[in-house]
Amino acid sequence: MTFSNEPEFVDRIRRMMLDSREIAVKYMTPLGLHHIMYSGHHYGPGPWVSRGRMDWTSVYYHRADSSGIGSNRTSSGSNAVSQYFPEVRNLFNDLRTCPENLLLWFHHVPWDYRMNSGRTLWEEICIKYHEGVDSVRWLRSEWGKMKNFIDKERFERVENLLLKQERDAKIWRDGCLLYFQTFSKRPFPENLEKPEHDLNYYIAHKYTDIPGIR
Repeated sequence: MTFSNEPEFVDRIRRMMLDSREIAVKYMTPLGLHHIMYSGHHYGPGPWVSRGRMDWTSVYYHRADSSGIGSNRTSSGSNAVSQYFPEVRNLFNDLRTCPENLLLWFHHVPWDYRMNSGRTLWEEICIKYHEGVDSVRWLRSEWGKMKNFIDKERFERVENLLLKQERDAKIWRDGCLLYFQTFSKRPFPENLEKPEHDLNYYIAHKYTDIPGIR
């Protein structure tokens, strides 16, 4: 590696890199949510985006309403599930057998639907978003253990980027959960961090330190 070939360093960095995709999914689009990014760029959250071409909007993809959330792509909905071979199609088509990481891509699911964990869908969404933020904190903790393996300049550069990632993960989590709560009408689980601001703050939030975003 360009940083270090020390086994401890390589092992930790490998785990960080391999886990990084699912970490981002958890704090951005867990349980099969999709295309809920900010209008004009894809960096921040925008589940409230409803302007422009309808099938490019966030509300078109998540279909949140008072009864639940998710897009019905099963045989009783858009039937997009029919493009798969029968064995896979039947798996995705049934709410009971659809993998939970794809659930809201294929199904419109009631807020009180019981997940494999025993939690309701609303509780599970909240948990997943918080797991995403906690996982970014784990990345920061793991990187902190690498300080003695590389030079100060590169260590601090990555440290600052991970700090920014934690900030942005919290913006995704809090903005999305506050917005979806306007439909679920359910409280956040007691043991979870509460949003730092109200929903209007996240809707109006502008990024000022991201290259390429004006």
